[in-house]
Amino acid sequence: MSPVAVLRTHGVARLLGASLLGRVPATAIGLLLLLQVRDLGGSYAAGGLAAGVFSLGLAASSPLLGRAIDARGQTGVLRFGAWTSGAALVAVALLPHDWPLWPVMALAFVIGATHPPLSACLRTLWGTVLPDADARHAAFALEASSQELCFIFGPLVLVSLLAVHDPAAALVVAAVILVVGTTLFVGAQASRDWRGTPPAPGAVRVRALSAPGVRTLLIVGGGMGASFGAIEVGIAASAEAAGSRAATGALLAVWGVGSILGGIAAARHGAPADRAAAVVLLLAVLSACDALLVGAASSVWAIGAVLVLCGAAIAPLFTIVYGLAGDLALPGTVTEAFTWLGTGISAGVAAGSAVAGALASTDLGPSACFAVGAAAVVAAALSAQVRVRTLGPDGMTEPAGLALA
Repeated sequence: MSPVAVLRTHGVARLLGASLLGRVPATAIGLLLLLQVRDLGGSYAAGGLAAGVFSLGLAASSPLLGRAIDARGQTGVLRFGAWTSGAALVAVALLPHDWPLWPVMALAFVIGATHPPLSACLRTLWGTVLPDADARHAAFALEASSQELCFIFGPLVLVSLLAVHDPAAALVVAAVILVVGTTLFVGAQASRDWRGTPPAPGAVRVRALSAPGVRTLLIVGGGMGASFGAIEVGIAASAEAAGSRAATGALLAVWGVGSILGGIAAARHGAPADRAAAVVLLLAVLSACDALLVGAASSVWAIGAVLVLCGAAIAPLFTIVYGLAGDLALPGTVTEAFTWLGTGISAGVAAGSAVAGALASTDLGPSACFAVGAAAVVAAALSAQVRVRTLGPDGMTEPAGLALA
């Protein structure tokens, strides 16, 4: 099914557009907090700590919010998250100069911990809005490629155009975008009407990680995230070594363009017959493409060319992973399953960035960063191959002794 046909399905365009709008702030909040801390008189180390605390809150609480949504529906939880996170963003913007750092850290954690999981909620709704499997695959592909636009334009608008002049104003704009996007999303009928599958009378409510397949996808997401974090550091280090720090943004954008093109192709070609085998294959292809970056590290132009290839495998891979997550999640845990994927990716990014950052300043330089990125995907591919049976019917095995709805 073509992406255009999916967008013409009733309600799809509004859900996708509102979700993407509400996700834009998350792509820049870390940088906005860093710049605001600097504007308040703090150091780069303090600003980086604030960004890290935001990411920690986001990773730690997303599954809890997902579980609450599965139990209570989307509307109330998403509204609470948007308004609370938005209010905390505005509070950081209003802090006076030379205040102690602890209020910034506390608010950064609140911003992350209450941030509404719009991506997980959208993916959950595809099963209701698009009952046809091919249409769902196309929708996952369309979303996987479209979200790259958030990573391209979010930092461009909020950081490059606003925060460089007034970080506080950029934080307020981010809060407005978050609340408006979430309000538009929860106002859609599909979101208002959605309810998770309740447990049978007397049954124990299970958690998403009880499903072996979801655990496998969490491992895959962690490996993917680690590769992203390491490669981002490698890109920045390569650009600096070439004497062109400005090239960092362009290289990241090229990476995203490759993913967009790959997602469009995935939407048009439909779901593979064996999705588990396709995950392993795409991970192998991605690891090979990432490995090419090691040899290209000395040339910004060569890195850009290879990044297009790397990106082209990302959206198709996530398209299949999202589809599997929705199908393998135990009843009543679908939203939580999707939030765990986000947590795995975020944790992986943090680990990959830390390892690559330590290597970037050594004699090994950017090549070592790219090698870490390739190795992370190889590890994910091997793990997926070892656990490939869990990505089929066995991946939804019910935990012993639990009666599920």
